[in-house]
Amino acid sequence: MADISDANRQDFIKGKVLLVDKPYKWTSFDVVGRIRSVLRHRLGIKKIKVGHAGTLDPLATGLLIICTGKQTKKLEQFQGLDKTYTGTFFLGMTSPSFDLETVPCNPKSTDHIDETLIRNTAYRLKGIQMQTPPLYSAKKIEGERAYTHARKGLNTKLEPNRIEIKEFEITSIEMPEISFRTVCSKGTYIRALVRDFGELAGCGAYLSSLRRTHIGTYKVSDAISPDDFAGILDSLPSG
Repeated sequence: MADISDANRQDFIKGKVLLVDKPYKWTSFDVVGRIRSVLRHRLGIKKIKVGHAGTLDPLATGLLIICTGKQTKKLEQFQGLDKTYTGTFFLGMTSPSFDLETVPCNPKSTDHIDETLIRNTAYRLKGIQMQTPPLYSAKKIEGERAYTHARKGLNTKLEPNRIEIKEFEITSIEMPEISFRTVCSKGTYIRALVRDFGELAGCGAYLSSLRRTHIGTYKVSDAISPDDFAGILDSLPSG
């Protein structure tokens, strides 16, 4: 393990912006915890602020912006940037969580579905709208996370959010699986977008994969994995 120089130590305390590619089944807080743990171990300090600018669901992968030290004051600024996602969804069934966290159910016929209907439905979902978040989400209800209510079987209603779907492109159709790319505003739930697509198409839908590729102009192609972060610190000059 490298003995990090004091200059490098102060760099992280003053604050850095890190681009991290969140792995599948990690929570966003898992990533923050790993970065904080590595920094504490490598820097030899007891406390350092670390935060992320926008949650990704455990079953999603892709770009997280992680801020350390005094740069955590900029988290809200990053959270307000548009997000770009790619992913897939399945038509003909739904699930309580609108993704594969829960078991797909309620099969419906897709005999009426064709390419024209699929592309028209995506077009109808573009623009400014009020979107109801999934109950399986981190939204707070009277101090509790909404997913806590969902897992208790409580059918709690969440208030809709004003969002904007700026782009919704269908990139591949291999029925019943649809591939897409979307650009959206802060506060958008892609699982809820897929739910709304299924309702408009009259057959139900659930999200089967999701990857965040951009936050504003920041790109996942420039990101590192959480496991690579310790190695990068070890390569820094020692003092």
